[in-house]
Amino acid sequence: MVMLVKFIHLAAISIWAAGIVSLPGLYVQRAHIRKDDELYRLQKIVRFSYVRILSPAAFVAIATGTGLTFLQHPYSGWFSVKLVLVGMLIVIHVLTGLVIIRLFGKGEVYPVWRFIIATVLSCLVAGGIIFVVLARPDINLTLPPGVFEPGGLKKIVSEVSPWEIP
Repeated sequence: MVMLVKFIHLAAISIWAAGIVSLPGLYVQRAHIRKDDELYRLQKIVRFSYVRILSPAAFVAIATGTGLTFLQHPYSGWFSVKLVLVGMLIVIHVLTGLVIIRLFGKGEVYPVWRFIIATVLSCLVAGGIIFVVLARPDINLTLPPGVFEPGGLKKIVSEVSPWEIP
């Protein structure tokens, strides 16, 4: 069972990360399109990729990853770093959706510098996830004492908050 969930998780992450890395390449083509037919075709390809392929892959990746967390209990420093990187990939995914909404308006273009930054950032995040999962570096995360006690976060926040915490 665990191996099947891992396989599905790996396949979904691969599709999701590949799509996030490759979409900016489609965005850049927007600047070279002059005819409405070509613009509609590009818009259709981009939206199909995002809505029908990337978003379901992201959902499956997150769902199976959550399932693996309960099946394997991988609570260690490297896992926390992986979750931060996955959170960054989720933010990139949402920003990608916002770009798609605005990109196909009249006169909009996607500059090359933004393409480079988006592609490099996406590659770094996806590569970071792969590195952390495969290398599983020994990362010692020290948390303040009492964080996992009932009401522990309230005590910590009340020490630094200028407002009264109920």
